[in-house]
Amino acid sequence: LILDEPTAGVDVELRRQLWVTMRDLNARGTTILLTTHYLEEAQALCDRVAIINHGELVACDDTSALLARLDSKEMLITVDRDIAQVPAALEPFRTEFLSPRQVSVSFPPSQAHSGQIITAMQDAGYVITNLTTKEAALEDVFLRLTSGGPTDGAREAARQ
Repeated sequence: LILDEPTAGVDVELRRQLWVTMRDLNARGTTILLTTHYLEEAQALCDRVAIINHGELVACDDTSALLARLDSKEMLITVDRDIAQVPAALEPFRTEFLSPRQVSVSFPPSQAHSGQIITAMQDAGYVITNLTTKEAALEDVFLRLTSGGPTDGAREAARQ
């Protein structure tokens, strides 16, 4: 089944109904070729994704494999008091103070895990009052692979 932008210009209710129908058809064995500019839709519905930049195929892989290419995760941590300084255990990672009591920590999941980040904050004496994580999204992969000209994205894809 070939679907070309099936949810473009439809309201939220119809979009959800179309998603359910596509999932149902696929679960019953129908192969679906879906074209979409809505990358969150591709991430939610597709087992495999192809990314085309200026007519050139720059990536074609399992959705999970494409997401793993970024090797990036972000944690937004809010604590019970002002953060005097970033704990030493977090220095290898990119940290950004969002407010006196909130810090963003970006790290590669291949080198660290969320538990290490949480433990570092707790070991420094902070009580975590709120925690939000942000995983890489297909949109981030798309932007990395298509930034620059048509061949820049292909070179990036080849390096992966």
